[in-house]
Amino acid sequence: MRRRTFVRLGGAAVGGLAVPELVFGARAGRADLVLRGAVVFDGTGAPGREADVAITGDRITAVGTVGESGITELDLRGLALAPGFIDIHSHSDLSLLVEPRAESRIRQGITLDVTGQDGSSILWSEQEALDRDAGWRDRYGVGLGFRDLGGFFDRLERDPPTINLASMVGHGSVRGLVVGLDDRPATETEIRRMRGLVADALTQGAVGLSSGLEYTPGGFADRAELVALAEVLRGTGYAYASHMRNEDDDLLAALEECLHVGRVAGVPVQVSHLKAQGRRNYWKAEAALATIEAARAAGVDVHFDRYPYVAYATGLSNLFPASARAGGNTAFLGRLADPGTGPALESAARDKVALLGDWDAVQITSAGGSMAYARGRKLGELAVERGVDPYELTLELLRANGGSVGMIGYGMSEENTARVLAHPLGMVCSDGGSYAPYGPLSGGSPHPRAYGSFPRLLGYYVRETGALPLELAVHKITGLPAAKLGLADRGAIRVGAFADLVAFDPDTVRDTAGFDDPHRYPVGIPHVVVNGQITLRDGEQTGVRAGRPIRGSGPPA
Repeated sequence: MRRRTFVRLGGAAVGGLAVPELVFGARAGRADLVLRGAVVFDGTGAPGREADVAITGDRITAVGTVGESGITELDLRGLALAPGFIDIHSHSDLSLLVEPRAESRIRQGITLDVTGQDGSSILWSEQEALDRDAGWRDRYGVGLGFRDLGGFFDRLERDPPTINLASMVGHGSVRGLVVGLDDRPATETEIRRMRGLVADALTQGAVGLSSGLEYTPGGFADRAELVALAEVLRGTGYAYASHMRNEDDDLLAALEECLHVGRVAGVPVQVSHLKAQGRRNYWKAEAALATIEAARAAGVDVHFDRYPYVAYATGLSNLFPASARAGGNTAFLGRLADPGTGPALESAARDKVALLGDWDAVQITSAGGSMAYARGRKLGELAVERGVDPYELTLELLRANGGSVGMIGYGMSEENTARVLAHPLGMVCSDGGSYAPYGPLSGGSPHPRAYGSFPRLLGYYVRETGALPLELAVHKITGLPAAKLGLADRGAIRVGAFADLVAFDPDTVRDTAGFDDPHRYPVGIPHVVVNGQITLRDGEQTGVRAGRPIRGSGPPA
């Protein structure tokens, strides 16, 4: 879309929607900040319209024609202005303590991360908290000093990052604390304890419950346990978000389980990073969407999210069944080496790789020590280069890294990705952490979604392929996730809303991070405002860290 066309369409929308020229809120004196002349996409899904936006303190005080000058002004003519992007599924949490500037987040327009995903959140035993604190001091020079969400939120208030952060409570973390890593059903007493921990997390500010059912120990829970814990959310409006038990051959059964939990517990549902992995399963994407639509029509408050890439990221250990990982990494490595169990696990891993295509569909993202050379490399290519079998190289990587190796799997189709991103019940996420091209967070070869998810949505899927219109794309990363989280004052450009705002150029915005070179900032996003403060100006950080923890409203009264 050429800039002239973009501006003309934005202006034309004014007459069609009968938008008033002036939309002022009550305020006294000059505004602290006035953003001039952008085409404003307000987060509701409405077309853009040219307007000024005035801000005083951390709130929007006027939208329309602002006659008087502000103490600070930005000329945004030729740019679009949207609410700050909300990443409904993120993994940035503790990294914000290492690098509070949150480079890979703020530079793609994210102003609010929702962490505690895939069943993992900040909830540790006293000993684990001590061990983690020591580990982080040794690795990053940063102490933790907390063991739950309440303590983490308190820390963010004292040492704020550039972005806002909300968190769910992770079912896997809760189960690990109460049941441990064993593959067994929870007892009634343990379920009562886990329900109490979920309630405590809500009191501390959690905004939902997440599960990671392809991971341990979450994958050892049965439906009754998941329902019992999700029931604690009833009456809060917060969702049960699930990384489902399977996303390939058993996708549809896993989806039905996810919907069952929400239906029986009486709570909203958020399907995490919806996908159909493996060529033989591509047809299931359409069936999954139809299943979600039917559940919605039957009264389940269900949505889903997805990152705009055809590859996913996980642990290399996920090539193996969850049962093989029971008891932790030491037990897992022992089973791989055991002649009684090793051959069956090898067969399962080879079948998983065949589902993806071949060993070049597996790319290593993190490995240390003697295996650091594997970072960023595809297993098939690396095995040929070294003259070894790729499965034996997989075992070598796992053994050398204590079972903890990161991978990217190339498993989804482009056609399905576009279809899922454009669906009206879908939101867009990064499913990524926070990184920087420098310093302690520059290591490894992470999935490029950590740097480029939202610019890729706006550049590739909106401008280049036309998979969805710009106003709908903005709604999916602003107003829709805000509504799902119950955040009435965020995700919108209107008088009284918090002033989280992103200015971008629809003609040039795009991701530049790639799978072989992921630590690269996007382009086309010059300005970001967080809680009324200019955080990114002309593509550079201002040094302002105006983010804050966003605490939920607590358990039902």
